[in-house]
Amino acid sequence: MRKEDCFYLGKIVRKHSFKGEVVIKLDTDEPELYKEMESIFVDLGNNLIPFFIKKSLLQKGNQLRVQFEGIASEAEADSILKSDVYLPLDLLPKLSGNKFYFHEIIGFKAVDVNYGEVGVIHGINDKTAQPLFEIKNGDKDVFIPMIDHFIKKVDRKRQIIEVETPSGLIEMYLS
Repeated sequence: MRKEDCFYLGKIVRKHSFKGEVVIKLDTDEPELYKEMESIFVDLGNNLIPFFIKKSLLQKGNQLRVQFEGIASEAEADSILKSDVYLPLDLLPKLSGNKFYFHEIIGFKAVDVNYGEVGVIHGINDKTAQPLFEIKNGDKDVFIPMIDHFIKKVDRKRQIIEVETPSGLIEMYLS
């Protein structure tokens, strides 16, 4: 399995017992969707390795305590500690309306209701306090904050995201 075909689910953050159990901190708003998985992919040395789940228990909101098949001691659990975990993209719940996954909108056109066509979304910068659409307009980049009230419509069929930004924001990047 390739990382490009998967989505990041979380990280193995600590051991739970001397029997090899670990705790995965899930990076999701809906952790209950992942409490009964059969397997996950663990990133070990830049390879995604499938691990099968013997038992799991959701605790403290977004922490999933897991006992993997073949991991039965603290030493074995140490070998996967701090590893990222992934699932195949086709297991992502489908979103509708104006909700979207970051990877899903790469390549969509961004259109501002006042300015018109801004360009093509080529990335999402989520390293800032507020995630930003990274939009390519010719040889220039335009950054639009991903604020709910800026996002007016997500048209998956036509691959367009309609936004309404404050006056002058887009022009600031293109002048």
